[in-house]
Amino acid sequence: MSSSPSASSVFSAAFVRTPDGWKGAEVDLGSAEMADDLGDAVAEHLGLDGDELVLLCVEVEDEWFGIVRYDGDEEPRTFLSDAQAGLSEGIGEIFSDLAGVAPTKETPEIGVRPAGDFELLDDLGVTSEELIELSMEEGVLPADTLSVIAERLSFADELDRLR
Repeated sequence: MSSSPSASSVFSAAFVRTPDGWKGAEVDLGSAEMADDLGDAVAEHLGLDGDELVLLCVEVEDEWFGIVRYDGDEEPRTFLSDAQAGLSEGIGEIFSDLAGVAPTKETPEIGVRPAGDFELLDDLGVTSEELIELSMEEGVLPADTLSVIAERLSFADELDRLR
């Protein structure tokens, strides 16, 4: 699926924790224009009632990935693997906004710099240190990093099924 107007290939899927484990669905974010649109798309694709724990995982080719955690009525929490993602149009701008970063073209090229809530997966089994380390591992694609995270959180089979 593509995010307009960017030509980058975007994969997005949401995973809801149920008593029987995680269940996932691919989520079309192509028409998302603001942060609230992401939550609306997730709720629509998963048929949520609002009290569930949900993780929205987005990967943009081999550039970056983001995770948004929705947990009942709490504000969404967001991790972004690279703060410079916001320089791309569309979904990158939305994720940067959610993560609370404002990248600029004047920012020196310092390589990958994670941003947002590093602790959003702590209680699920991936510490902030591990999340940062996974995100900054040289030569590893965002899709591979999300696969490792999914494996650690026990929804790798669902992620693989949706890809």
